[in-house]
Amino acid sequence: MIVFQKPKSLCDVPLHYCPGCTHGIIHRLVAEAIDELGIEGETIGVAPVGCAVMAYNYFACDMVEAAHGRAPAVATGLKRADPSKIVFSYQGDGDLASIGTAETVHSATRNENITVIFVNNAIYGMTGGQMAPTTLPGQVTQTSPYGRDVNHCGYPVKISEMLSQLEGPEYIERVAVNNVKNIRNAKKAIKKAFQNQIDGKGFSLIEVISSCPTNWGLSPEKALQWLEENMIPYYPLGVYKDRSAEKEAAEA
Repeated sequence: MIVFQKPKSLCDVPLHYCPGCTHGIIHRLVAEAIDELGIEGETIGVAPVGCAVMAYNYFACDMVEAAHGRAPAVATGLKRADPSKIVFSYQGDGDLASIGTAETVHSATRNENITVIFVNNAIYGMTGGQMAPTTLPGQVTQTSPYGRDVNHCGYPVKISEMLSQLEGPEYIERVAVNNVKNIRNAKKAIKKAFQNQIDGKGFSLIEVISSCPTNWGLSPEKALQWLEENMIPYYPLGVYKDRSAEKEAAEA
């Protein structure tokens, strides 16, 4: 009896990510959700610019490459052109929370029926470890060698909290992949986001707190510890918006 195997929606190829990077875990969770919902043949993924720029090599579904930050706009076009397809974008924080902020906000406020997987590792990973919109106060990066100074650079952008204030989006949740419990919760959230799209409920975004051992200058093990001790307190996990659940609670 097989109890654990590679998801069919994940290609059997080596990943290019650095040792200890949790992109691989998140890829697997997305692929497992696609498999379990039986939607691989109807799914289109949108890969942006960033560490996940080559995500099209890893998912067995159709994939489209988007310009930097424009994945929600491309996903919107795909979904509107063929509403029968299940469309998701897979984006990092430098992509979604910086150059792509407008596309993110406006696709959410329009409640576009797409699914967004947002990977937040608090740094620009692909380009060498510069400060990102999500870099923590005091965090050392290549462009903030003395730590992020909020008086000079402002505070980190909290995407889940920000989008939850909009009337449009259906479902916003922040999860993490630093331990087994959190990975299981992340899987449930990602699968729910896809199910929301299948049910025609609208825009769902899952923010995944992730590690970047290489650019954080830590071992994979210590990176997960740093994530738990620093990132999760600043970016609390949980559901930030669930319109269907709120409606059910109001009617109960």
